[in-house]
Amino acid sequence: MLCLEGRRVAVGEGVTRRDFLHAGSLASLGLTLSNFSTLGALGAVDTRNETRCIFLLLVGGPSQLDTWDVKPEAPSEIRGPYKAIATNVSGIRISQLFPRMAGQAHRFALVRSFYHKNAQHEAAQQWVQTGRPLLPGLSYPPVGSVVNALGRSGGELPDYVLLSGRAQSAGFLGKSREPFLIPSDPSDPTFRVRDLVPPEYISALRVDRRQSFRQLVDEGFRRFEESSAATKLLDANFDQAYRILSSVEARAAFDIGQESPRVRDRYGRTRFGQSCLLARRLIERGVRFVTVNMFDDVGGLSWDIHGAAPFSPISALDTLGPMFDHAFSSLLEDLADRGLLDRTLVVALGEFGRTPKINSSGGRDHNPGCGTVILAGGGVVGGQVVGSSDAIGSEPRDRPVRPDEVVATIYYALGIRLDAHLPGPQNRPIPVVEVGVQPIRELFGTS
Repeated sequence: MLCLEGRRVAVGEGVTRRDFLHAGSLASLGLTLSNFSTLGALGAVDTRNETRCIFLLLVGGPSQLDTWDVKPEAPSEIRGPYKAIATNVSGIRISQLFPRMAGQAHRFALVRSFYHKNAQHEAAQQWVQTGRPLLPGLSYPPVGSVVNALGRSGGELPDYVLLSGRAQSAGFLGKSREPFLIPSDPSDPTFRVRDLVPPEYISALRVDRRQSFRQLVDEGFRRFEESSAATKLLDANFDQAYRILSSVEARAAFDIGQESPRVRDRYGRTRFGQSCLLARRLIERGVRFVTVNMFDDVGGLSWDIHGAAPFSPISALDTLGPMFDHAFSSLLEDLADRGLLDRTLVVALGEFGRTPKINSSGGRDHNPGCGTVILAGGGVVGGQVVGSSDAIGSEPRDRPVRPDEVVATIYYALGIRLDAHLPGPQNRPIPVVEVGVQPIRELFGTS
């Protein structure tokens, strides 16, 4: 997100080149963050690690009992309407909603003991994306912003992209570390990222004329020459934006129409399905972190299955389950077929799980005490279950896993040292995770 003349707008959707070149706008590109040396040079990042991450946030909170932690032996008011089916890994059973996933259990791991203590959607979403609960006066950055901060790739595409929905603020890292936001629907036949398609008055100009715009803007920032830190950060922000806006290769990465109809059909012609396909295209071309928000895009249905209006009934899972099944399964197959799965971590989770007992409205309410996380690729050993829930899926029975441990697992897979520090307010160093937090090492075949 950028802040232009007092208004917040999405880079990928509503910002024009004129907005970008407006002298009053460029000062809002996040220049409040002090410059600091690339932490890779200091050993905080393993620069040899090329692992990337696709983070699927299942907005609303899916029911663990109806998806990946089915309790067929529980009473009917607990187990719900969906049966458990076998997968291709002995002993792992999941809901009948996911037949394609059942054939790929060897590729993913399930953490069935995920928990925290906040039942509010936005606060819980912040917690699972940052690894820290909300604190007054200090806004922590999500994983994607941290990945963005710890050394840019230097390519023509951003390091952190958000597909669909609303982003978590980059917090104390500043606006320059917020994602490149694509709020439009890639399943729409008219989909395009407007700022990556030059308008007619620009496309008619010669390349050297466009480059002259850069020179004009540079003139407007001579006052920054006294501060080398500010100048370098300005150059970094402008250079990335200029590369994205002017590069044929960058625009092509977002051109989902280059995919065959067969591939697009396999992912599902839904917003979530096509966003997953677009995420694969971006990861394949060098983007390090892509978040896909799976939110309400199916005519009022969502994972938030309280049952009573304005919430979704439990039957919404009849649509949401197959939608996720097609997209997630196709993503894993696609990454594996292209030789990308070993260096692409895929994480899928909601902000919390649901209550065991079906309520009087025929749905399930919020339950931060227990949920399921799915992880695949990026060194994760598939075909395993870490942790378990109690007999009714209410709380962890063993190996409880917190949000900060999931976040630490992502950093571990991406080669980011857990003792690395970020420049916080007043340049106070803040660790990427709290001291002592460890990744879920069982996922990687270690203890």
